[in-house]
Amino acid sequence: MRNKIYTILTKPLVVIITILVSTFLSYFDRNFGYFYGIFIVFLILWGGDFRWSKFGFDKRICKKTILKSIIIAILIFICVDIFIQPFLEIYLGAIDLSSVDDIRNDFINYFILIVVMWIFAAFGEELLFRGYYMKQFAELFGATDKAWFISAIIISIYFGGSHYYQGPAGMIAVGLVGFCFSMVFYKNRDNLILAVLVHGFYDMIGLTLIYLNKERIVVDWIEQML
Repeated sequence: MRNKIYTILTKPLVVIITILVSTFLSYFDRNFGYFYGIFIVFLILWGGDFRWSKFGFDKRICKKTILKSIIIAILIFICVDIFIQPFLEIYLGAIDLSSVDDIRNDFINYFILIVVMWIFAAFGEELLFRGYYMKQFAELFGATDKAWFISAIIISIYFGGSHYYQGPAGMIAVGLVGFCFSMVFYKNRDNLILAVLVHGFYDMIGLTLIYLNKERIVVDWIEQML
């Protein structure tokens, strides 16, 4: 039974069906699509005797990986959040961050959300979007470098679209950040943990600024200049 489930769910075309079903479910609630995808991933893990290497977890966390992830996260934040995102908000409207408003000046809620973020966003989203969707799409297209790059673009667009609740500027910004995460995995296909850490540290920067009510400081400064 387990082997049969694994054989069926690891067929490259199944990823397309999974994405279509996830998208449909997200129409009712964005969490439905996410947890459906995670459910499929864990079915694959169960059917494959929990071989995490199937999703790119071939290396363990080490100090070098942690330091590298922090540096990459900071660079992504500088490139997207400081140099690109402000202009997206100026011309497309402010990003809707109402879903995390309860952490503003509230350390308890901030701390709880940080923990939740590491589990469901950093680990969960990287496992789903990069470890499963991106990797499976790359295999569907032939598993060449070109296939991996095309997959990175497609999944990044889908990743941005899945954050529709943040508005147009939010979707584009998240899509760009998602592409950065995808390129980290593209360059380190046997080390998904690096992408997980980059995602986690990047989100920590953003959530900390929201907690301090400083997330729009660059946008406000540019608006004043214009």
